[in-house]
Order: sequence, then C-alpha cells, then structure tokens
Amino acid sequence: MKMLRNLKSRLRIAAATAAILLGLAPASAQIGDADRGAEVYNKQCKSCHMLGEDARNRVGPHLNGLFGRKAASIEGYRYSKDMQRAGADGLVWQAEQLDVYVTKPQALVTGTRMSFRGIKDSEKRADLIAFLRAYSDSPQDIPEAAPTADPTEHDVDPAILAIVGDPEYGEYLSGECTTCHQASGADQGIPSITGWPQEDFVVVMQAYKSKARPHPVMRMIAGRLSDEEIAGLAAYFEGVE
Repeated sequence: MKMLRNLKSRLRIAAATAAILLGLAPASAQIGDADRGAEVYNKQCKSCHMLGEDARNRVGPHLNGLFGRKAASIEGYRYSKDMQRAGADGLVWQAEQLDVYVTKPQALVTGTRMSFRGIKDSEKRADLIAFLRAYSDSPQDIPEAAPTADPTEHDVDPAILAIVGDPEYGEYLSGECTTCHQASGADQGIPSITGWPQEDFVVVMQAYKSKARPHPVMRMIAGRLSDEEIAGLAAYFEGVE
C-alpha cells in the first residue's frame, strides 16, 4: 500500500508538471498586482506563513525566497513525507507551480499538511504570486530574461514586419509591460524597452510568441498578443523617451 501511495503521488506531480508545460493547468492569466496580492496574503496566508525580515517557520514554513526554492528544503521545518518526496522528485517553486498548488494544494502534493482549500479565482492567485515574488532573493530576475540578450537575426515573416503599428493603441496596451519594465527607461534588473527600434521589438516579441525564446512569462504575454498589437506596442515604446 505504501509503495502504491508513493507511486500515485509521483504520478500526480508528474501529471501536474506536464499540464503546466502543455498549458493545460490553471496558470495565472496575467502578471498580478502585488498590492492586491498583499491583501490576499493577509486574509488567507498570514495566519500560517510569515514573510519579511523577521520571518520564521510557524504552522507553515516562511515564504521568503520562495521562487526557485526546492520543495521541502527549509532546514528545521517538519514537512510531510509527500512534500519531501515531491522535493526529491524535482519540484521547484516557480510561478506556474505555485499557481497549481494555490489552486488546490492536494492536486499537486497529495499528502501535504497544508489544510487550505485553495483559491479558485485566477486573478487573486496572480496577485498573490506577484506579492510573494517581491520577497524572493532577486525579485528583479523574475522575469529574468533580458530581451536584448540575443542578436536580431531572425526569420520573421516580412509581412509581419511591414505592419504599421498605432502608437496610441500601443500606449493603451502598455500597462502590462510597464508592470515590470519601467516606463522611465530605468533598468533595475529588468531591462529597459523604451526607445527600442520597432523592428527589434517585433522580432523579440515574435520569438517569445513562437517559443523560440525560453522565458515562460514573456511567452505567455506574447502568446496573447496579435501581430497588430505587437506592432502597436513597438511603435509606442520606440517613441517613449
């Protein structure tokens, strides 16, 4: 029976991970609002988990440095055997995994001791994850990929590059971009995208859209945008000084 339970747990983690990779799991639909996420944390998480300079383990482990942390890896905290097994099997907390876990903890780790029914509202989950992100060791590295890291050699369809973007429409769409990339052009770990040549912007976004570039958050954002919307954003950000 114990071997069967262990196998079921491993299969559930593998299935959830596969669903994340295939885009089938309930992933955050957007980059959340950290201020709203603080409210979610205070109402639903704070009684068990601590954050900040004096954070320590309570009913649940502290949540400092959560992003990129291997499951069940805080020394001295008494994790369930299933959570320990999940960590041994390679579960690492990133936005996608957190989104699945917060939706319904037992769906990812069957025997977790976290007695929490989950958050069904995808917007609230996205907000909470954005708030937790700020307490990671290097929050500026999430998202971490510099859009200028690769050369602009490409095979983007010339018809796409020929689309004339509407900068006013681009400004309307730009709010999600400036959640991370500062409109002022300041670069504090997340690269600036203001003043970019339009073609470079389009090429990079199309590379994320086609999954040629690996960054999961940028893939998600670019995948939701039409070619015309990308062109509009490119036109807008090229003119921002």
